[in-house]
Amino acid sequence: ENTPGTIYIGRLPHGFFERQLRAYYSQFGTIKNLRLARNKRTGKSQHHAFIEFASGAVADIVVKTMDKYLLFGHIMQVRRVPAEAVNEKMWKAGRSVKGGRIMPRNRIERSHLRRGAEREKWEQRVEREENRRKDKSEKLKELGYEFEMP
Repeated sequence: ENTPGTIYIGRLPHGFFERQLRAYYSQFGTIKNLRLARNKRTGKSQHHAFIEFASGAVADIVVKTMDKYLLFGHIMQVRRVPAEAVNEKMWKAGRSVKGGRIMPRNRIERSHLRRGAEREKWEQRVEREENRRKDKSEKLKELGYEFEMP
């Protein structure tokens, strides 16, 4: 079977990250893609991952071998993901990876802010914020609160 096979791995223990997953699961066969789910804000692992193997037969072997496997006190859940459920966007990293390590979202945002914005984009942001404040003050007046927002 030459079609690629994708597996889901749940209940991953702490310390078992991308590098460790790749090293451990490459013993079964060639890994095409690997995605560890991480928190967007903190970058911490969400303790589940997806791995795409070059061969579907290898993926089936991994599921049979590793399902309910005890690793660092965690009983792992390994399932086969149907081909129609696999999307190419699934393998795109949701965060910036720089030099092999994940760059925190706040640092990315800081660099965007330091770079600045064009005049018209800045005016759009200011206008949007003014509209939000106006809407909030109208809702507060409907509820009976007389409050002037700065």
